[in-house]
Amino acid sequence: MTTSKGDYMFEKLFKLRENHTSVKREVIAGITTFLSAGYILAVIPNILSQAGMNRTSVVVTTAIVSALCSFAMGFFANYPITLGPGIGTAALFAFTVVPQLGSWQAGLAAVFLSGILFFIISLTGLRKIIIDAIPEPLKYAIGIGIGFFIMFIGLKNSNIIVADPNNFVKLGNFTKPTVLLALIGILITIALLARGVPLAIFWGMIATIIIGLCMGAMGFSGMPSFPSHFGVDFRLDEMGGFIQGLPDLFHSIPNLILVLFSFLFIDFFDTTGTLLTVNQRLKVANPNLGEENMHKALLVDSAANIFGSTIGVSSMATLIESTSGIEVGGRTGLTSIVSGLLFGLSLYIAPFINSLVTPAVTAPALVAVGILMSQDLIRIQWDHILYAACCLLTILTMVLSFSISNGIAVGFITYSFVALVVGDGKKVHPMIWILDVIFILNFYLMNL
Repeated sequence: MTTSKGDYMFEKLFKLRENHTSVKREVIAGITTFLSAGYILAVIPNILSQAGMNRTSVVVTTAIVSALCSFAMGFFANYPITLGPGIGTAALFAFTVVPQLGSWQAGLAAVFLSGILFFIISLTGLRKIIIDAIPEPLKYAIGIGIGFFIMFIGLKNSNIIVADPNNFVKLGNFTKPTVLLALIGILITIALLARGVPLAIFWGMIATIIIGLCMGAMGFSGMPSFPSHFGVDFRLDEMGGFIQGLPDLFHSIPNLILVLFSFLFIDFFDTTGTLLTVNQRLKVANPNLGEENMHKALLVDSAANIFGSTIGVSSMATLIESTSGIEVGGRTGLTSIVSGLLFGLSLYIAPFINSLVTPAVTAPALVAVGILMSQDLIRIQWDHILYAACCLLTILTMVLSFSISNGIAVGFITYSFVALVVGDGKKVHPMIWILDVIFILNFYLMNL
């Protein structure tokens, strides 16, 4: 059997055989990741427009930055990770940072400075030191917590779980067509997983879209549909705006310190937690996975913030939806290249994606990924009360506070405090103690 020049090129660039994958599998993984994460093309502009930024321009910027940074992750780090503006930091930017600093230009300047600090931290290897200092049970707990977090996002966005003034949350209205579609999609996807169907998550999303189109043809509202028009207004109004905002940053030094600390804290622990989880999932498939890829991924991830702020978006993040691509077989940077390419093309087909890939369509993928990631629960020593306590609190806090970084903070503090009390304080890595101080300081600053 001969090898084509194209296959040889992909093999040389991405080491497909070494990573037990193929071009077909990587392409499908990239498509799956994009379909799971493509909603940021609608969500991020909606959030940032409330900070005074032009919504149309932010749509273009989000697509371009996500595409180029994902390309960098694929080619430089050979990691199956898609990058894009983080929703949590976008909300922090729009509703806290911009009101404090006075303009979105100053907000972008703050993102730019925090990005430089973040890159320096990654360049020195500090992120790698912290990752190595985390006990194995806590590493698994972070991954499981992110899995639960992803599942909760899917259930919440599809209105299967809704807010309740008395009980905080409750089940949504299952008679609503959109909720019913999400439930059908989830059941189909889980059934495909249970039967061992290859690429079950991808086919589950496709099946949900088809069923949604049929329901829409029957007159149900809110269903996936084909758009009535195509096209996009190519505007980059916010490009370079951070330069105008740099002088405004220093009007209040205490405000500046608080803003920079907030960005650094969320960027560091949210993205580090996601990268750690991705790395663990990849090592299950390939135990010989080198650490060099992880180090390069950390550098690309941190450099993305600098680039994003110059183009005109809030902090970039390792998108947790990347795990959906990994679960359908994505193992190399080719997955990132495909998802990045689709983000670039989405400039032309954004109406198509926004109308077809609704929250009801992405919910089955997110729930399925959460289920698969929860299988690591068996790896935690639940009969060891120290690990049981810190791991469970990590998972629950991550979900209930809707924050990956908060979950990590609570887990770390619980682990080191209980270890000290029972006489195992010497087993706690010094870096964990340093982080505990930072976590406590952050909790204090959050409540000022």
